[in-house]
Amino acid sequence: MIYSRPLLGTDKQKTKLSWFEYIVFSCIQQGWMNCWYSFQNWADLMGNNYEGYGVLAIDDDLEQCILCFWDSLEDDIYPKDFLDELMQMADDVRTGKEELIPMDQVMGRLKDLTCGMIDDE
Repeated sequence: MIYSRPLLGTDKQKTKLSWFEYIVFSCIQQGWMNCWYSFQNWADLMGNNYEGYGVLAIDDDLEQCILCFWDSLEDDIYPKDFLDELMQMADDVRTGKEELIPMDQVMGRLKDLTCGMIDDE
């Protein structure tokens, strides 16, 4: 048995969705999930069951539940071209075609540009 690594740029991982996959998994499945989340939030609002929606101690649970309800009505389905480009970018990073810049290096450069006005915290 020969163990080898694939050459950069020759990995056969899928980087594009077919129209069938896009419609079934991105549009229909995501649409039904959005409907379910909207229904859950609506049921919590109608049943006065909005305890735990607030994250911070100063958050109003009712207000956060209302915000979650309106947020669940938004369309979270992205265009196929955008998803294809995103998958291609992820594949380029994974296969080494694109260079990653470490966050420490970016923050160091940002501190240099702002003359040290940015704190680490």
